[in-house]
Amino acid sequence: MKFLRYTLTASLVFTLSACSLFSHEKGEKDNASAEVLYKEGKSSMGAGDYKTAIQKFETLEARYPFGHYAQQALLETAYAYYKFDESDSAISTADRFIKLYPRQEHVDYAYYLRGLASYNLSKGFLDRVFSVNLSERDPKRARQSFQYFSELIQRFPNSKYADDAIQRMIYLKNSLAAYEVHVADYYFKRGAYLAAANRAKYVVDNYDRTPAVPDALKVMIKAYEKMGMMQLAKDAQSILDLNYTDNPATTQPSEQIPPKDAPSAQDKAPPPKEPPPPAVKDQQQ
Repeated sequence: MKFLRYTLTASLVFTLSACSLFSHEKGEKDNASAEVLYKEGKSSMGAGDYKTAIQKFETLEARYPFGHYAQQALLETAYAYYKFDESDSAISTADRFIKLYPRQEHVDYAYYLRGLASYNLSKGFLDRVFSVNLSERDPKRARQSFQYFSELIQRFPNSKYADDAIQRMIYLKNSLAAYEVHVADYYFKRGAYLAAANRAKYVVDNYDRTPAVPDALKVMIKAYEKMGMMQLAKDAQSILDLNYTDNPATTQPSEQIPPKDAPSAQDKAPPPKEPPPPAVKDQQQ
């Protein structure tokens, strides 16, 4: 009986030791697997194979949702979507990072990437600012990008991405103002003088200090004159003469204030600098 008790005890000790050993080995294997998936994703990213990179990073996050590899993979996924021209997915992924890790040291990058991705979507609108049927264009993406960059500046004024965000906000504001003036001119040419005057006044009221304001005032003057509102036309002329005597009106994007990286000949909107995600340290979120 005593022999049987010793045998059972020895077997139990051996079993527990084996479980502990296998558990330890499994933990090391899991960590290695997360690291391997991350390295494979980075390798695919470096080769420009963003689709494979996204698959690797998303697999990593699904299998190992905790720790710094999961955080880094989520940031990398957002960037890979951006590079893969899947801007909506980049924005939603960056949003998820912000919600999951609001106090993470690199969360400002997620805010910045949202602005870049939306900015990328707005380029189609900005490139078509001077095409026909302007009243049918929707500048929602450009406004969304402006809002995302504005949120970055408000929350993280000392972020290393702040200066670039400010420059893009200036460009977007100038472009949106130019768009509004061209819509006002579109209405004027079709005899919708009240709509033209109101649209131009919106520029004066909401886009002050942009190069489009003198043009907006000119549209107001012409529209008021057409409607016989001579006093309003005179008031707009006075503002134009007082403030813009040495500042010729312009609404051309090439004469707006672009970010430091000048636009290419084919692309009116400045190309993003596209910084890759910063490295996430192995720490608690």
